[in-house]
Amino acid sequence: MDFQSDLTREISPQRKLGRGKIEIKRIENTTNRQVTFCKRRNGLLKKAYELSVLCDAEVALVVFSNRGRLYEYANNSVKATIERYKKACSDSSNTGSVSEANAQYYQQEASKLRAQIGNLMNQNRNMMGEALAGMKLKELKNLEQRIEKGISKIRSKKIAETERAQHQHQQMNLMPGSSSNYHELVPPPQQFDTRNYLQVNGLQTNNHYPRQDQPPIQLV
Repeated sequence: MDFQSDLTREISPQRKLGRGKIEIKRIENTTNRQVTFCKRRNGLLKKAYELSVLCDAEVALVVFSNRGRLYEYANNSVKATIERYKKACSDSSNTGSVSEANAQYYQQEASKLRAQIGNLMNQNRNMMGEALAGMKLKELKNLEQRIEKGISKIRSKKIAETERAQHQHQQMNLMPGSSSNYHELVPPPQQFDTRNYLQVNGLQTNNHYPRQDQPPIQLV
């Protein structure tokens, strides 16, 4: 009895470390790896068959060995099950996942836009001299620099517009048809003496009447 109890104590740790305690990693020994593959493959095929029969489920199992050999099981057909799988994935992606992804994207974009609008509104208030109580000295200096740069740009733009307007005004004055050069281009009217000026039109006969209708000249 003592011998059997000692043997039990020696064997029990091995039994505890037997099934379920194997480290999951690649088996380096080729023979052991092939034996393990055959055992696990047969067990997997058996479980797939039991699942399809007991639960009336559509099961398709495809296994490729490291040498490229194919092992498969399907209670209907592997091709039909794969087509059904593709259709189910496409339907779920078009309805559920795509809509959820779009909703999340638009929510993120909306939050970004709200943050940008808030920052712009705060900057506008700061530029107007409002909401300056919570700003630090460094932020105030940066704001002052931005305002000075803006003022300098506005002055430069104003000066450029003024010079452009003056230049256009000068070009209009130098054009031949301008009112300022009209007196220089048009000669002054010729002066006539009223005593020597004769209206020729008054002496001309009226050509609308015939010669015989003209009254004769009478000498008094």
